[in-house]
Amino acid sequence: MGARHDQHFLVDPTAVSRIVGAYPVRGRRVLEVGPGRGVLTGALLGAGALVTAIEFDRLLVEHLKARFADAIADGTLTLVLGDAARCPWPDFEIMVANLPYSISSPVVFRLISSPYEAAVLMFQREFAERMRAPVGTPRCGRLSVMVQTWARVEACFVLPPSAFSPPPAVESMVVRVTPRDPLFPIADPDIYADVVRSLFMQRRKTVRNGLRAAAGALGANTIDRLLAELPEEVLASRPEELYLEDFATITNLIAAPQIGTGSTRIAR
Repeated sequence: MGARHDQHFLVDPTAVSRIVGAYPVRGRRVLEVGPGRGVLTGALLGAGALVTAIEFDRLLVEHLKARFADAIADGTLTLVLGDAARCPWPDFEIMVANLPYSISSPVVFRLISSPYEAAVLMFQREFAERMRAPVGTPRCGRLSVMVQTWARVEACFVLPPSAFSPPPAVESMVVRVTPRDPLFPIADPDIYADVVRSLFMQRRKTVRNGLRAAAGALGANTIDRLLAELPEEVLASRPEELYLEDFATITNLIAAPQIGTGSTRIAR
């Protein structure tokens, strides 16, 4: 049974133990995304977790049904055939996932807008490093800003290609994600997401020009008011040079009934 949908199956037992041990799972409702052949599923069940596993591949689901027939019968494992980037998620406390690259972003964005206690996630190392890239530095992007606004990301360990079958061409990284309140007040999370998305769609442009390009999404009158209100040093910056407080301030200026009444300030 080979890899499908760009999935590489974890085969290193030490890595499996470290992932399962990265956050307490006994008696907890765990959502596993991409169980594959079930190596993490078995370890989670062995550690006392109540697991719901979402798998996209119908043949792998049949394999898992046969392998874990007893756990399914006693209710400790629920299998869902579906695309975890789109299908409904059950209530859960902890997410554990070895995510294929193609669904890493959509699953992460869904996670940070969901109620959860913690997540232990494995990605291609480059993706994990983008999640962790400090905001305000050249490596940060929309992913970095959005994740770090709503969560704390901690690197757990790096895995070599030999930990998987078939071996990927790159290293992987396991991270632990825990939710947190934003460091700065955000009047409207939806507007915040629109601001971050719009600016990073034009990341090579200054904030001034990026806002002008976003007039269709944010409204021409709103953009005119922002250009009049924001300091020149912000307008002349590029999106990766902004801090979380700056994105919050832009959002609050848009959301405020009267420009200039936002509750955050831009600190340089």
